[in-house]
Amino acid sequence: MLAVLIGGLSMVSPFSIDTFFPAFHAMEKALNVDAWKLQQVITAYMVPFAFASLIHGPLSDAVGRRPVMIWGMALYTVGSVACTFAPNYELLIVSRVVQGATAGVGVVIGRAIIRDLYEGASAQRLMNLTTMIFGLAPAVAPIIGGWVHVAFGWRAVFAVMVICGLIFSTASWWKLPETHPPEARIPFNVRNLVATSATVLRHPEFLMLALTAAINFCSLACFIGSAPAIIEKHWGMSETSYAALFLPVITGIMLGAVISRRIAGRMDLTRQVHMGLSITFASALVRVLLHLALDNVPIPLQQALLFVGAIGAQFAFPVLTLRMLDLFPAARGTAASAQSFVALLVTAFTLGIVSPKVLPHLPWIAWTSLVLTSLASVCWLLSLRALRESSALRESA
Repeated sequence: MLAVLIGGLSMVSPFSIDTFFPAFHAMEKALNVDAWKLQQVITAYMVPFAFASLIHGPLSDAVGRRPVMIWGMALYTVGSVACTFAPNYELLIVSRVVQGATAGVGVVIGRAIIRDLYEGASAQRLMNLTTMIFGLAPAVAPIIGGWVHVAFGWRAVFAVMVICGLIFSTASWWKLPETHPPEARIPFNVRNLVATSATVLRHPEFLMLALTAAINFCSLACFIGSAPAIIEKHWGMSETSYAALFLPVITGIMLGAVISRRIAGRMDLTRQVHMGLSITFASALVRVLLHLALDNVPIPLQQALLFVGAIGAQFAFPVLTLRMLDLFPAARGTAASAQSFVALLVTAFTLGIVSPKVLPHLPWIAWTSLVLTSLASVCWLLSLRALRESSALRESA
């Protein structure tokens, strides 16, 4: 039950990013803006999401996990109501800023709660289950958004977010336990926040692990950010056909999660990350080679490669997350915040800047995915180097 609740809370933030993708063209007309300008509705959500995530964890370290989660979801609901009724583009942007600044409580605090309660393989299994649910959100969101938009219009898509906010703020108040006792809490002040966050973000191994997880996920996110162009232009499908792109991602994430959960405690964690990154890299490389060899890569083949890439991303992510949190056992909330901060800045850059540039051509998107997963592999190798150097320093001391 706790895993489902934390997974659902974690799902709110990515769900809110791309639910409205199928309504893009209708929103352009209704708000009288071009495609690039409308894409910044994502950036307006992601950037405050990133910076606010630096506060959520330390605040929960100071006052407890439960109140921060409840109030965060309540304020997210208010922002969603404002998005639903925004009369123009400018007020929609402001409303998305409110959404973004509060939606991250589920991701950040959910991870800290898991690490408060569990160790070893048990923590890995639960983290894997919640990240599987988390990973489903950006895949399921456009499918739901497409059907809601067709049935009720683009504003109804944001009304779905209001419903999510009401459900999860109520569920948090009713069922979420407090896992961070008063005697373990760290007083909250701005100086401590800046100092602790800076310490975490300056840690070489932590930073490389965070970049590995974020950039590897973005090798899939570049397809998510380009979904309106892929579905409606390149594949020639309707706005209710987003399942064609996102179902392969969903099933890949689910299969990766099942495999990862089965082997928790049985496989060396470093080897597991190696395997996950290798799978994602191989799928991206094959995709590029197919675009070089064929004028039109068959859609089922493109879907199969998305499926395989999602398996690899899910296989590596929970292990990377646990390694990051274990680097700072006395400040897991802050570590979870710092991880989200890095992930969100990388994702905001990918969705808001990179995707609009490459979406006109499928081969460009394929090359972008390959470059990103290659960079993730480099960051992983640098994290291992940082680990060896810190171990050598401890031994010499």
